[in-house]
Amino acid sequence: MPEDHVTKAPGGCPFSPQARRFDPFGPEYQADPADALRFSREGEPVYFSEVLNHWVVSRYDDIKAVFRDNITFSPANALEKITPPTDEALAVLKQYDFNLQRTLVNEDEPVHTERRRALLGAFAPEALAAHGTRVRALVRERVDAIIDKGRADLVQALSWEVPFLVALNFLGVPEDDHEKLRAFSVAHTLNTWGRPTPEEQIEIAHGVGRFWQYSGAVLERMKAEPAGQGWMHDMIRANRENPEVVTDNYLHSMMMAIIVAAHETTALAGGNMMRRLLEDRTAWEAVCARPELIPNAVEECLRHSGSVVAWRRVATVDAEIGGVVIPRGGKILMVTASANHDPRHFDNPDALDIWRENTAEHLTFGYGSHQCMGKNLGRMELRIMLEELTRRLPHMELVAQEFTFLPNTSFRGPERVLVRWDPARNPERRAPALREAVREFPVGPPDARALAREVVVTEARLEADGVQGLVLEDADGAALPGWSPGAHVDLILPSGESRRYSLCGAPGEETRYRLAILREEGGRGGSIWLHENACAGTRLKLRGPRNHFRLDEDAPAHLLVAGGIGITPVLAMADRLRALGRAYALHYCGRSRARMAFLPRLARDHGAALSLYPGDEGARLDLAQLFAQAPAGAQICACGPERLLDAMEDAAATRPDVVLSIEHFTPKPALDPSREHAFALELADSGITLSVLADRTILQVLREAGIDVSSDCEEGLCGSCEMPLLEGEPDHRDRVLSRAERKGGRRIITCCSRAKGGKLVLGA
Repeated sequence: MPEDHVTKAPGGCPFSPQARRFDPFGPEYQADPADALRFSREGEPVYFSEVLNHWVVSRYDDIKAVFRDNITFSPANALEKITPPTDEALAVLKQYDFNLQRTLVNEDEPVHTERRRALLGAFAPEALAAHGTRVRALVRERVDAIIDKGRADLVQALSWEVPFLVALNFLGVPEDDHEKLRAFSVAHTLNTWGRPTPEEQIEIAHGVGRFWQYSGAVLERMKAEPAGQGWMHDMIRANRENPEVVTDNYLHSMMMAIIVAAHETTALAGGNMMRRLLEDRTAWEAVCARPELIPNAVEECLRHSGSVVAWRRVATVDAEIGGVVIPRGGKILMVTASANHDPRHFDNPDALDIWRENTAEHLTFGYGSHQCMGKNLGRMELRIMLEELTRRLPHMELVAQEFTFLPNTSFRGPERVLVRWDPARNPERRAPALREAVREFPVGPPDARALAREVVVTEARLEADGVQGLVLEDADGAALPGWSPGAHVDLILPSGESRRYSLCGAPGEETRYRLAILREEGGRGGSIWLHENACAGTRLKLRGPRNHFRLDEDAPAHLLVAGGIGITPVLAMADRLRALGRAYALHYCGRSRARMAFLPRLARDHGAALSLYPGDEGARLDLAQLFAQAPAGAQICACGPERLLDAMEDAAATRPDVVLSIEHFTPKPALDPSREHAFALELADSGITLSVLADRTILQVLREAGIDVSSDCEEGLCGSCEMPLLEGEPDHRDRVLSRAERKGGRRIITCCSRAKGGKLVLGA
């Protein structure tokens, strides 16, 4: 931009007037934080806000990188008052001997990891499972209280009260003084993340001071119960056994902070979830009809409208984020709500898509060693609330209302969610057994493999010899989710097996999917079944879409290479580049023209960029020349048979200045325990070490330890379970990483790859 339209930040980085005006207490951010940061995600992902005196970070990869490095980016300011306190407010706090210091949220290494390890056992999936009965009883009691009334505020009746009582039960804190503690919680939020006026600061300071004294009194009562049960009792015992690690002040500070943290985020998330699902009647009705979707629906609500909007860090040295240098001491606001709407990571991110396969990759829980320890307890509560309501009140609907929120930078949920229903239509009046017909869910992140929607074939035709073209639409007539070039779906056959196929629909076909399926006589039988049985009217199950073969639209040049049925994702890429007005070249290889799909459309839409190489005509693509003539920085996207992709990787070795992106069709052989060895797995970001036995995959071990890792095919084909590799020599067994990526030694596909030696260190 022109220099006269740019202002210099303290670190010397230019930023626009829009960035300069950014105010997290303004109406845009308070109404929709993700939308308010759209301009940032699109053009200024890291900038300095004069109003806030913070560096704002808005993109997914940048925020995840900050979370990962808690040495360079300290959490010390996470609980610092974002609005400087007045002298009068400080004087009030002093009257109460207020002395909140370090908690798990804002303490640095190595103390943080040492304390976290000592207190992590209660959050293991098997330990949390025992709380399910209590959560179910609380939710059922609240629903019983409103079910015949026909109207309710779901925040007051359910989503605030249940997490609060669960939190107290989990902590071992007496379940009394509900309203008092709710007022304390609001005061704590406004005191830390709000912008109260000087007069309001005094009132809030009294509330915070009383909260501090109340917490101390409860703590002293709990100390007098040596056999008490709950997480706080565990910490009291840890204090007695190791007072240098779990100090007296730490106990008091955690007592106050955890009462808020253990319930407020879940309470706010419950309000967000019910609002969003009831606003989208199609999604609500899908969950009512198919309760197996509940875990993913909860997770998608956490992504789309999470209760944790932002976290803060401070740079301990001059450090770079997204190409911008943050000076030492620079305060950072990571807007996780914006990251969760980053199209570089989530396709069609502004849509609430309860079928989204990678929704568990959201950053609402944070990431790394400071990721929320109570995430799986929160998931449990939200799932049970949604399961009870969809089963017992499927006809519930929102009342017309204006949603209001407590004004602050970091936590967000509606203060009320007003709903109504006709009690005469309550299903359990006709079938009383429905009250008890609960569905339980495993503790932990959702299983994406359960996300199969029903579709119907509306068109089937031959696109070439041996290539069956199918058009799929939602069986209920709903619009199918948007997708990006390179995306694929999994078709689930009647046998229960799934087969992966790339999407190749033409522009304007947003509500339906187009596939092209090569009949493989020597394959596993899926393509043959589809060729012989899929016709107009055939109903199938489908998962996806998901994209691990992304087009970099910002690359300076694009070369597209397809071999045989590999034309399907490549055609979608060509369509996109043409729509953007970008220059590109499309090279299509096949055995013969008769076996090459979509030739008429390719000639019509991409003729000027198209080069054909039918093998029976003696035409051959010169890969050496292709790479030699590729402009520096070009992205070369290729999909096709293994021999073509292997040859392209060989040719790519001569041009390290270009980016080769490839997609494979077939997996490598599965794990054979008799030929494997065990190895240690250290998680640098989480501060724990695990053992991967000969009969377990890295992915399985990570899940068992409560580490959220997305996965899809679990055959080493899709790349969804990829993780950063920091140390160790990997035994790569995937079909995702290129030779250059493997040589770089910085990434590993956890569903199939292993260690050659005795240890790997991952960034997790």
